[in-house]
Amino acid sequence: MYARPMTVEEAARAMQAPDALALCGGTDVYPAHAGKALSRPLVDLSRVEGLRGITQGSGEIRIGAATTWSDIVAADLPPAFDGLKAAAREVGSVQIQNRGSIAGNLCNASPAADGVPPLLTLDARVEIASVTGRRMLPLAAFITGYRKTALAPGEIVTAVTVPLPGTGARSAFVKLGARRYLVISILMAAALVERDSAGRIIRAAIAVGAASPVAQRLPALEQDLRNLAPGERPSTRVAPQHLAPLAPIGDVRASADYRLDAAITVIGEALDRAVGVL
Repeated sequence: MYARPMTVEEAARAMQAPDALALCGGTDVYPAHAGKALSRPLVDLSRVEGLRGITQGSGEIRIGAATTWSDIVAADLPPAFDGLKAAAREVGSVQIQNRGSIAGNLCNASPAADGVPPLLTLDARVEIASVTGRRMLPLAAFITGYRKTALAPGEIVTAVTVPLPGTGARSAFVKLGARRYLVISILMAAALVERDSAGRIIRAAIAVGAASPVAQRLPALEQDLRNLAPGERPSTRVAPQHLAPLAPIGDVRASADYRLDAAITVIGEALDRAVGVL
């Protein structure tokens, strides 16, 4: 079965087919099935009305599920989204950025998904629809493990929402790979820092990807950065004890020990970029 619904309601009904697979940009689905027969019902969401685009509402910014990474790069967004834009530029090639969607990146649930750390620092929430209605989940609760999400059978992601950040919030994203472009992350970090009118840090959010089955926030470091004076580089505060939430593995790209060592530098660089000292 191949369905190409035009509305969310039609899509939700089509997803009731047993073992239905949602498809939008196809940049993850196609490689996973290359050379294999696709026997599952396929629900193409690329034409569903209202799933693509970025809008600002009362107190939040809404990013439709089918919004591409190129759309995000081109969007007029507050400086707090600079980290997300930087991550968008790292998602494969420009051709992939033109097709790949924000929801697909989340639903694929790869530990090295570039979009997840910056969205975690933005306290993003995921809107989910089914034939019974809609529900919201924090992104931290949506991705539940390696290649696993909280989506129930028959559900689709319709949007990612972000609470409107403060005017003093700035963010950055740093990716470590074996080469500069077109590479899966060895490690990545996103940092969001909000400062008061005197330049003192009043809030920090840091998330690290490719160093655990699911990208992780670093709450101890976030707390230790509060009230940091304007003249002090936040990178000087990053210490091994702040990495306790991480659980890196060794693989063909790097050893677990290397990832932990690199995390200190990558996190520090993301923080310094967020406050404008790099």
